[in-house]
Amino acid sequence: MKLSREIKTAILVISGIVLFIFLFNYLKGNNFLYSSRTFYVVYDNVEGMASSTPVTINGLTVGKVQDINFSKDRSGRITVKLLIDSDFEFSKNSIAELYEAGLLGGKAIAIIPAFDNAENAKKGDYLEGTVKAGLTELVNQRLTPLQEKIETMIVSADSLFVNINSVFDVQTKANLKKSIAELAITIESFKNTSVAINSLITDNQETLNNTLSNIDTITSNLSKITDSVANTNLGETINSLQLTINNFDKILASIEKGEGSIGKLLNDDELYNNLKGASKEMEELLRDIKLHPKRYFRILSKKEIPYNEE
Repeated sequence: MKLSREIKTAILVISGIVLFIFLFNYLKGNNFLYSSRTFYVVYDNVEGMASSTPVTINGLTVGKVQDINFSKDRSGRITVKLLIDSDFEFSKNSIAELYEAGLLGGKAIAIIPAFDNAENAKKGDYLEGTVKAGLTELVNQRLTPLQEKIETMIVSADSLFVNINSVFDVQTKANLKKSIAELAITIESFKNTSVAINSLITDNQETLNNTLSNIDTITSNLSKITDSVANTNLGETINSLQLTINNFDKILASIEKGEGSIGKLLNDDELYNNLKGASKEMEELLRDIKLHPKRYFRILSKKEIPYNEE
């Protein structure tokens, strides 16, 4: 049967329309060749995500993002429609994690299946959405505190330079230059002094050598004296001295107790009173001799001199 040109044209046009519809839906994420399941995830922010973003499970691509739109509750959150081509079953408690797929900032969604024996996720269910911090976000988290510290350091350095400029006025700079010049003069003087000391040492090298030799001899003699003292029996001498001190302590203790002649002499009050009385009588006798010497001439004279009371 020969087809007319009109029928061929109609078949070609219909085939083109079907192919266009298939390609259009395929680019949107719909694939009529596979049985697909649709799931929904809600995120606060999906920056960098686009339609046809891959959806993976354990690194294996199992679907694509079919649609991205605002939630109907007018909360500003984003509802993402996932089209899963795989028949892999996972729990309704599984998590759809948004993460960076590469260094250029592309996004992807990884379904982290939960094996908790809960009911399997069904077509049209909402999965819990989380966002994994990407490399850019981690770098920003590290750089933000560093940037704040650098800014603080710059402000402090600026204040320091301002203070330095205020301190180093014209007079201070002149004084500093003068001090540096005087320091150079001092260094030059120290250099000349060092040269003079070197010349003095060179000229008196023989005398210094003799002095050092004498010091060595004195040190040797002192070492010999120290050895002699160390070799003497200092232990016995110290023990004898300690024994003498102990005996002296015993004598003092016996004197304090009133033992012995010295102890009785020092501790007997009656003897003290007698000595005191005898001293007083001796003093009166000497006073009487001074006042009446004639009374005592007859004792010294061979001739008896009668005693006349005055």
